[in-house]
Amino acid sequence: QVQLQESGPGLVKPSQTLSLTCTVSGGSITTNGYYWNWIRQPPGKGLEWMTAIGYSGSTYYNPALKSHTSISRDTSKNQVTLQLSSVTPEDTAVYYCVRAGGEGLYDYWGQGTQVTVSS
Repeated sequence: QVQLQESGPGLVKPSQTLSLTCTVSGGSITTNGYYWNWIRQPPGKGLEWMTAIGYSGSTYYNPALKSHTSISRDTSKNQVTLQLSSVTPEDTAVYYCVRAGGEGLYDYWGQGTQVTVSS
């Protein structure tokens, strides 16, 4: 059973860089065919796909967020990291780590972590 666990600060000040880590267990992030995504949901709004990193290390970004978003991985720790720079209160959201398998279907989700951007 694949499990994803997000971790990071719950409160970040405006203009700072937010860093979130997704630790994966029960499966390797380098397993062929899988993509590891960050998706967020601001309060009262829908889900927003942010970025993904594939099994080979290829990266993908939402064009609307690309300028201040970065995704990376540590294969030795089986972790995927999201960095979001110059955050504003509009970045307040629940952030989810999500696996996408065949045909791009999201099959495993982390429980999500609440991030609030406030001074």
